[in-house]
Amino acid sequence: MRGRTSAVVALAVTAALVAAPAAPAAAARCDTRPIQTALKALEKIGAGITVTVRSPRCGVWTGGVGLADRKTGRKVTGNEHSRIGSNTKTWTATVVLQLVGEGKIKLDDTVDQYLPGLIRTEHYDGRTITIRQLLQHTSGLPDYLSAPFWEDEEAHRWDHIEPLQTVQQALPLPPPERTPSGFAYSNTNYNLAGLIVAKVTGRGIDTEIDQRIVKRLGLRETSWPGDRTTIPKPDLRGYVRDGRAWVDKTEWNTSEADASGALISTGADTTAFWTALLTGKLLAPAQLAEMKQTIPDDYGQDYGLGVEGYRFGSGLVAWGHSGSMASGHKFRNAVTEDGRRAVTLLIGADSFNSDKVQAIMGNLLRDLR
Repeated sequence: MRGRTSAVVALAVTAALVAAPAAPAAAARCDTRPIQTALKALEKIGAGITVTVRSPRCGVWTGGVGLADRKTGRKVTGNEHSRIGSNTKTWTATVVLQLVGEGKIKLDDTVDQYLPGLIRTEHYDGRTITIRQLLQHTSGLPDYLSAPFWEDEEAHRWDHIEPLQTVQQALPLPPPERTPSGFAYSNTNYNLAGLIVAKVTGRGIDTEIDQRIVKRLGLRETSWPGDRTTIPKPDLRGYVRDGRAWVDKTEWNTSEADASGALISTGADTTAFWTALLTGKLLAPAQLAEMKQTIPDDYGQDYGLGVEGYRFGSGLVAWGHSGSMASGHKFRNAVTEDGRRAVTLLIGADSFNSDKVQAIMGNLLRDLR
């Protein structure tokens, strides 16, 4: 949620089969060689990384490389909890589109219809900004993280901050630079979407995500932290590079992230969510089709309604949404169009070769069977 990216101590490779196909014959055809190749490549990234893989023959597989905790030497096993940052946006967009399917929201309704008078400045007018534009980052609203208040994020590490405050922080800012498609990535958009969900349902976006997605799918390791600064155990510690040293920034009050990036989860839970989403278990066909209508974003990639479209080599198309937090946690995932193959990475470091990680994910997704 804090910004977005396009895609060590002794390292160890660990892996465990979490769920395999029921039939023994199908399990026998599971080929983990592509996974092992990916793990060896990820070792060189220099971070603690949990790896979750889903494929028709292998079911759901979890493992990892590196250290979950550099201080204690605890190795990554694959079941660690982590902040998933902006991947939360997909969960928020899913709730909004469910409400669209129920006739409670229309994508082309304006913000002002739900939050009258909130956005009325020299540069921004809620009467001309639609729900669709919020979800696709074409509203023209600036990112609240560009406000002077956030120049020193560390100063607000323990603060409780309401989503409405973040919107108010954004409104005095000048309009952001936009791509020809009108795209300008802004966390403000999703905190506004969360406020609209609350106005329509009478319940916060945290409750709606919990009731409509988490409980519905039985995701026992996914949680909304609120003001809780810790991550459930076992945790993937988050590290930020300070010169040559890695500093543990795991504990953080992320209340301001709200609908744009607050969720905590595991690789297995997020993989289950994305599989359910792309196979039509959470959205009706019409709403899923709306979600996947894309425009070029600031990286030249495809961006739909809360989803990023990836085009790997060999014509492979996949969906996901990256995430990044000031606590040193990063998130990467890619799921094939049919939801049958998926790769999810939770990364406990704020700096690494993102292009290399994306390439490793693409190769693994391509080779999974």
